[in-house]
Amino acid sequence: MIEITCNDRLGKKIRVKCNSDDTVGDLKKLISAQTGTHWEKIVLKKWYTIYKDHITLEDYEIHDGMNLELYYQ
Repeated sequence: MIEITCNDRLGKKIRVKCNSDDTVGDLKKLISAQTGTHWEKIVLKKWYTIYKDHITLEDYEIHDGMNLELYYQ
């Protein structure tokens, strides 16, 4: 289990526990359960990299304690 922190820069910081073999889409669904926002409206970024839904966190080298930027579209 890894813990990822997502910050939307609007004052909301979300901490999510998930497995490293989960996809980014699975992570978005866990985030949407905490925020109440539909998971398809969530965009996860790190610098200028937009994470795609079908790729695993392990493939993106997302590790325990990592911070991601959370945007709404």
